[in-house]
Amino acid sequence: MELLIFLPLVLALVSALGSKWNRWIILVFALSGLLILTGNFNVLAAAIQEKSSFQTIVDYPWLGDAVHFRLGIDGITLFLLLLTNILIPVISLSIKTDKRPALIPLMLFMQAGLNGVFMAQDGLLFYLFWELAMIPIYFMTLLYSERDSYTTTIRFFVYTFVGSLAMLASLIYLGTKSVNGSFAYSDLYNVQLTLTESIWVGAGFLLAFAVKIPLFPFHVWQPNTYTYAPAQGSMLLSGIMLKMGLYGLMRWYFPMASESIDFYQPIIMILAVIGVVYGAIIAIRQDDMKRLIAYSSLSHVGLIAAGLFALNKSGFDGALLQMFVHGINVVGLFIAVNIIERNFGSRNLNELGGIAKSNRLFAVLFFMVVIGSVAAPLTNGFPGEFLLLKSVFDYNTTSAVFAGLTIIFCAVYMFRMYQFSMLGECNSDTEDKTIPVSELIPLFVVAFFVVSIGLFPQWYMDLFQNSTTSLLQIISNAKGVLS
Repeated sequence: MELLIFLPLVLALVSALGSKWNRWIILVFALSGLLILTGNFNVLAAAIQEKSSFQTIVDYPWLGDAVHFRLGIDGITLFLLLLTNILIPVISLSIKTDKRPALIPLMLFMQAGLNGVFMAQDGLLFYLFWELAMIPIYFMTLLYSERDSYTTTIRFFVYTFVGSLAMLASLIYLGTKSVNGSFAYSDLYNVQLTLTESIWVGAGFLLAFAVKIPLFPFHVWQPNTYTYAPAQGSMLLSGIMLKMGLYGLMRWYFPMASESIDFYQPIIMILAVIGVVYGAIIAIRQDDMKRLIAYSSLSHVGLIAAGLFALNKSGFDGALLQMFVHGINVVGLFIAVNIIERNFGSRNLNELGGIAKSNRLFAVLFFMVVIGSVAAPLTNGFPGEFLLLKSVFDYNTTSAVFAGLTIIFCAVYMFRMYQFSMLGECNSDTEDKTIPVSELIPLFVVAFFVVSIGLFPQWYMDLFQNSTTSLLQIISNAKGVLS
């Protein structure tokens, strides 16, 4: 499984040395991780079903006995590895090979870092991959942002770097309290913390993860970064990278600082619900399609965070499923916007209209992504959103009422975006222009997941349900031990 890290790094170097690459060669490079996963899928799935806990699969000494190159796998990890290595090839298909050539090696480098984040079973190794995944997106925004790249990138860097340092401080503190100063996941988990210690350690983790998700009010970096970053950068940030923060909550915060959960739970729940409503209201008022999607993402991930902090089975299952669904849908939306901007010269809703008249296939595929995002029944957004709202309702009825507003608001801003861009009268920019079918290939992949997850959600949930049960038991056993 270490090939999931090292092979993309090698391919990133190879692609950086080449001047131009055919898009199909790029696709083969990007598919490397998915091919490794599918080749080992039956073995991994069988091992996970047999033992649902976080199992070590690679363990090499790296810095003495304290830090090992230790990788692990369970259903949660496998599910997010699938998301990462499915989306990377889909995103690669949207890259124009004659423009922005650095996107290819940066994307592959980021793929290695993301795979490492989800598999790391050592605290410092987790931090290392967390930072490695940041480097490519930093250069993407710095080199290829549409405008004001320096200010946008620096704001993004400062927010994420400060959060990362806070997490590093928490990991180092746990390491100093562990057996023989080890940073192994199991050793960090077994550290006994007082309530005060747990609150401070938890603060370090939560700051890093809240910025990455992002949670309100730590989202200030997000709208401009998503809006002005190159389309592929926006896809990577929203489709995969924010899942690092949600995964961090599940894997690192809840087990490592369980004593602090009672302290932080109401605070995070309130911030998450505020983010759901705030992001949706702001999205309704946007005319820039990328900015609209950015605020919609803030709203959707707020609901996922609320489901996690409800701390029940339906919340964890719904959060994981919705992490996958949100990744698929938001990448599909950004691909559609990228296609519109590339072919019609604008993504401003006031300058579009009537695109569906001469592009019926694109209109159908785009609509499928939109109704998936709205969580219409029998689409991929419905099962996860239902479980999340149920989990929040079980936690607190008032919170569920406000979180449930996402159903109405999401329909408003998504259908408004579709109506203004695809329907109505054509103008001089949109009349009689046909989108090449080759550009629609990634949308076919997205549409497949919109339908398949909507019709057969249990097929996907079977991958991680045992692991979420095991993780919840670990959290339950540790929660409040010394408080």
